[in-house]
Amino acid sequence: MGLAERLASAQLERTTSSPGPGIAAGGPGRSTSTNTVPALNNRATAPTADKHAELKAAIHRVLLSTLGPKLYDSELTATELEAMVREALADAMATNDQPLTTADRQRLTQEISDDILGYGPIEPYLRDDSLSEVMVNGPYDIWIERDGRLQRVEGRFASEAHLRRTIDKIVARIGRRVDESSPMVDARLPDGSRVNAVIPPLALNGSILTIRKFSADPLTVDDLIRFGSLTPRTAEFLQACVKGKLNVIVSGGTGAGKTTTLNVLSSFIPSDERIVTIEDAAELQLRQDHVVRLESRPSNIEGKGMVSIRDLVRNALRMRPDRIVVGEVRDASALDMLQAMNTGHDGSICTVHSNSPRDTLSRVETMVLMAGVDLPMRAIREQIASAVDLVVQQSRLSDGSRRITNITEVERMEGDVVTLQDLFVYEHQGIDEHGKNRGVLRSTGLRPKFMEKLKQNGQSVNPMVFAMDGAL
Repeated sequence: MGLAERLASAQLERTTSSPGPGIAAGGPGRSTSTNTVPALNNRATAPTADKHAELKAAIHRVLLSTLGPKLYDSELTATELEAMVREALADAMATNDQPLTTADRQRLTQEISDDILGYGPIEPYLRDDSLSEVMVNGPYDIWIERDGRLQRVEGRFASEAHLRRTIDKIVARIGRRVDESSPMVDARLPDGSRVNAVIPPLALNGSILTIRKFSADPLTVDDLIRFGSLTPRTAEFLQACVKGKLNVIVSGGTGAGKTTTLNVLSSFIPSDERIVTIEDAAELQLRQDHVVRLESRPSNIEGKGMVSIRDLVRNALRMRPDRIVVGEVRDASALDMLQAMNTGHDGSICTVHSNSPRDTLSRVETMVLMAGVDLPMRAIREQIASAVDLVVQQSRLSDGSRRITNITEVERMEGDVVTLQDLFVYEHQGIDEHGKNRGVLRSTGLRPKFMEKLKQNGQSVNPMVFAMDGAL
């Protein structure tokens, strides 16, 4: 090997074996082979140096000093603010004497604009309507979910402090906080997208930010039919159930699509009824005229002022609601929800985390017990059997698709057991050549006992909806 080759080899070895900024030698940033792909679970690797980082930081500082408090002027519309920032940014870019290619100039302009007007390096992914989730695992590790599949992307935050500033910007807009004394927070973006953030000391590898995106135009029942989550006959049936004021629980695991289904079911509520929605972070996108939206509130820095979902459910009963829609029941509010359903507030809808319709009832029992009320188990089950009419079970399949897998009637008590009757069940038909699940939601051939209740509320259902052959 010649001298030039040995020098090149030594330089390559130093490059691949030296730790990145802020990482000890031999740590996660070390690579032992030039052909080795970096581990996908590496959360601490710092990004490669940005050759324009200093220029970007300098222009950023100039913009902040130039615009100052105008960035937070509530009288400016979003369009006016964006035009003002882009004009100041163009002036700042024009005065710098560093030569830049057209592509570099456009990239810097977009990155600085995203930092000031949006949420930094994740802003392009938030604008992408094909994504359903954006996950930040520390400042240098960003993942997205597209079509139910996780992908790692090249975007990076400049540092942990940069990521923290972005999190603070998100939560401050809805009056919430996240700091060492309260290191977890639920929030939302202006478009309703759900946000969860966890910061050190709970997050060991840097702050964690998870954003579940929601479409600017909420999905409709036609969209669910097109995706295969519903069939036309089950959509017709569920519409009659909602209009007929049945009490419905939408159940499923995390990320199964419960909120989307809840939004679609809520769209069936007649526009002349008063709807009260109750959520931890407001996500529902109802288009009716008479909607009252309530949102829970965490405690302040002194540990006071918390308003829970249970408090809001109790208060909603005094607001003359025709319908109560609860984004998620996860605690003792289940007792108040059951009481509302049993005291004339028919047509209420809520979601519950569970894996099957039977598990849904068991979980509601457990949450009622969390209220600390000394009730016998039979009394709780009688309340459930009397209050709940229908369970709509949603599941996320192995290919990432979301399907309604059970539409189940809650019948009555037999002994100490609440009896259930499946009306529609998802029939799995294998996997196609593209790895996608094939299946259809089929009728079991059984007719529900609440047909008379629907008829009394002015809703009729074609009996052929329940035919097993699929004919209407």
